[in-house]
Amino acid sequence: MSKIEKGSEAEKFKPESLMMSYGYHPEWSEGALKCPIFQTSTFVFKNAEAGKRFFAIAHGQQAPGPAAKSGLIYSRMNNPDLEILEDRLTLWDNAEACAVFASGMGAIATALLEFLRPGDTLLFSEPIYGGTESFLRHVLTRLGIAMIGFKAGSNSQQMEHALKSSGRAERLAMIFFETPANPTNTLVDIETCVDLARRYSTKDRRVLTAVDNTFLGPLFQHPIKHGADLVIYSATKFIGGHSDVIAGACLGSAGLIKRVKKLRSYLGTMCDPWTGWLLMRSLETLKIRMACQAENAAAVAGFLSKHPKVEKVYYLGHLKKSDPQHKIYKKQCLSAGSMVSFDIRGGEKAAFRFLNSLRLITLAVSLGGTESLAEHPGAMTHSDMDPQDRKEIGISDKMIRLSVGIENAQDLIADIKQALERV
Repeated sequence: MSKIEKGSEAEKFKPESLMMSYGYHPEWSEGALKCPIFQTSTFVFKNAEAGKRFFAIAHGQQAPGPAAKSGLIYSRMNNPDLEILEDRLTLWDNAEACAVFASGMGAIATALLEFLRPGDTLLFSEPIYGGTESFLRHVLTRLGIAMIGFKAGSNSQQMEHALKSSGRAERLAMIFFETPANPTNTLVDIETCVDLARRYSTKDRRVLTAVDNTFLGPLFQHPIKHGADLVIYSATKFIGGHSDVIAGACLGSAGLIKRVKKLRSYLGTMCDPWTGWLLMRSLETLKIRMACQAENAAAVAGFLSKHPKVEKVYYLGHLKKSDPQHKIYKKQCLSAGSMVSFDIRGGEKAAFRFLNSLRLITLAVSLGGTESLAEHPGAMTHSDMDPQDRKEIGISDKMIRLSVGIENAQDLIADIKQALERV
């Protein structure tokens, strides 16, 4: 029997300690120390009555209880690997429930489709991940959902002005934002968004807040603590951490996630057992990986800030106390993380020459893996955006984004130095 039971005194252990065994009972699998991969599409019922009961609970026709527990039915609906993974992910964010997905975009799309209806208004931060931007503007708008953007770093008055000037404030249904913003590292004040959502909620209509927390991951920022309703991750990034899986996660209250899971089962956007098992394996090293990455990023950002060919560095650890962003950073962030962007002198030509000259750091999109990656947001991850919109939110042709990995920090700096010398 596992010593770590949900709701027990043992839950006072830190998440990094619980990642090894929480939610798993060895007797379920012939005493196996680690949870096996339940690579099956369907599960066998003990009897017809059990099958009827499981489906009734799954469809919300019967409430689970001591005498009527839910059970395994079909891997599109539930699977041990996914359920244990979801239990463990709730620990970092102190969430009631979690749903895991086949991708980060699967998590975003399913959550937004569940809580938005034709005629609704979505207020969202800019810049935002390019895939999310495209989904909002090219898919949700086709469903009659209005998009109102506000610049990351805006204060409450500026956000409300963007909402009111749209003429659609009375239809506000959700505030969706990414903090820090990708790729500028600009922070959005979570509590400001939560307060705005509450002020525009009515007795019959609750405005939700959803936070894409991918950039800082579950270790360095906890939006639910600051009042957010939903926290979304591309689990491909830090949670997976090895650039070998595609996955996503959405966390929140039991009631909200129950709705998300129901639509997930209809859309088929759930994670698969093999990926779930790999993510459980990655969770065991999440803290030591992210701590090392953050330490390396601080060293890289320090070097870049002093280099004559670097015009500006976008790094949370360099915020000055006089900067309004510093107050937000101290309130809601536990670390500066491992994402560093910078503007190189010479525009796109210089940026491309730098990227093509790297030898240790790999030229690729994505982030949060053990290896360091470099990319050009304007030409790659955010290339689908209107060029003028990119310019207005600070994504220029001279910007380069780095995801700092766990290599030796001095080796990373040496590689950056030699690449800059070739510009």
